[in-house]
Amino acid sequence: MKNVVSGLTVFLQWLLIAAMTLLVFDVVWGVLTRYVGGEQASWTEELARFLLIWVALLGGAVAFETKSHLGVDYFVAKFEESVRKSVKLFSHVVVLFFAVSIFIIGGGRVVYDALALDQTTPALGWKMGHIYLAIPIAGFFMTLFTVSNLMETLLSSGHEEPGKVD
Repeated sequence: MKNVVSGLTVFLQWLLIAAMTLLVFDVVWGVLTRYVGGEQASWTEELARFLLIWVALLGGAVAFETKSHLGVDYFVAKFEESVRKSVKLFSHVVVLFFAVSIFIIGGGRVVYDALALDQTTPALGWKMGHIYLAIPIAGFFMTLFTVSNLMETLLSSGHEEPGKVD
């Protein structure tokens, strides 16, 4: 399972690099059209907003796998080593519950409703359900990465280097 997770993490990292590159070009194009052409291209702001949503959600999922999520790892590292494994297990279960209930189930419902109502974006004309797909997709990756980290924590001895949090 670790090989699959590692491969997906690398794929997501490259996808995020591409999305950030596109985001930078989009914002630069918006600025150029505003100051050189006198009027900003109507679609640049909307595209930037949607790219930022996808980057933030997928980046958060990658942060769980690379153990870079400050909100979780910072607090786990504050506990004594003797209770750190229990706190890690608890945090994994909380993240897992949140990812499944809010991101996958709730996000899936948002996508379904937006597609059923045939909502489209004003400038690009895209279906909002496709934009909202970022929520359940990020939830899927958060769930997968958290299950992987949970299994790793369960199989670990509980002793790790000082300052390093799994």
